[in-house]
Amino acid sequence: MRNDKLSIQSMEFSVSIINLVKVLKEKRETIISNQIGRSGTSIGAIIREAQYAHGKADFIAKLQIALKEANETGYWLELLFKTEYITEAEYKALDTSCTSIRVMLISSINTAKENSYVEK
Repeated sequence: MRNDKLSIQSMEFSVSIINLVKVLKEKRETIISNQIGRSGTSIGAIIREAQYAHGKADFIAKLQIALKEANETGYWLELLFKTEYITEAEYKALDTSCTSIRVMLISSINTAKENSYVEK
């Protein structure tokens, strides 16, 4: 188990997404629940995968993919809110977590890029 903030938050977010998917499936919503289930849980999986990247470029590429997945998840959250599958409070809580992960990913990507220029 990883103890860095990004790993911890992405795991907690994945748990929240899985719990959301359970509720959506109880409401018989399958289209968005399948999409958000995949994108929302893949964020943490890709972050975990990046920990064993084949060099700096691979590490950055994996974090960029995780960022894309986080951005997609934000879209699905907004759509769920606008279609009244989740309340405003649920949307704000999940969107805040997702945004926080995106900010950390951007920061990590930028730091890794800066460090790769210094190493050359």
